[in-house]
Amino acid sequence: MSSQCSDQNRFQFAKSSAVDDIVLLNASMTDFTYGKHAHEEFSIGVTLRGRQDFFAVGQFHKSHPGSVIILNPDDAHDGESGGDKALEYKMLYVKPEQLTPALSALGMPHPEHFRVKNTVSQQDTLRDQVLRLASLIESDGTTSSEYESGLFELAEQLVPMQEQSVLQPASRMHRLLNNAKEYLQDNYTKEVALDELCQVACLSKFHFLRSFKDYTGMTPHQYWLNIRINRARQALKSGIPVSNVANTFGFNDLSHFNRRFKPVFGMTPYQYQRLILSP
Repeated sequence: MSSQCSDQNRFQFAKSSAVDDIVLLNASMTDFTYGKHAHEEFSIGVTLRGRQDFFAVGQFHKSHPGSVIILNPDDAHDGESGGDKALEYKMLYVKPEQLTPALSALGMPHPEHFRVKNTVSQQDTLRDQVLRLASLIESDGTTSSEYESGLFELAEQLVPMQEQSVLQPASRMHRLLNNAKEYLQDNYTKEVALDELCQVACLSKFHFLRSFKDYTGMTPHQYWLNIRINRARQALKSGIPVSNVANTFGFNDLSHFNRRFKPVFGMTPYQYQRLILSP
């Protein structure tokens, strides 16, 4: 477990010694503001102190102490401390494929498409399970079976919160916009022209821009940049030197990489890599 601190903001990471993929963030902040971004994982956290104010899924939210925040993969959001007290929270980042086996065992149809409906929940049992899983990650003695049991019990709490609309056939517009999203995901190493995206989506320029932002919460450029930052973060976790990551993912230089990365993770790429790879 390691941390990156300033006088008013602290970001501390922990990884499971039994299962390396899941990451826990312990954060305390007063004057830091997250820029708009989205994660490839489920982000599931508990507000411990203060208030977290954020915009996500087309709405403004306030998370008070004891509240649980659940963000699906690709849910665009920002975030900051609200009120006068410092914000403290724990956040789990769980890859969709880590939840899929548990959701399937629980009888969930199409578990690979699972999404949670409510962004903020007051359920005590869900809060307690998130905190229990966080404590398992922070414990050096946790076994893989304990971890898998904790993840299964978390999935049990999430199943009743499923967003039903994902089980319905996608509209033609959503299929077209998904084509554009997939095209950006496949071509994230180069800047894709807007005209090119419009051709992929079979939409006029201004119709596409408006519809894409309504659907994803981000402009096409923001979405493309977010993909690059997330892929760069995975490369940092694998130990690739920061300068090589910046070059591989198309950032002009380290300064440019720093400016794009810090508003999303609260620290520079070098600081993030040093912390996430520390024993």
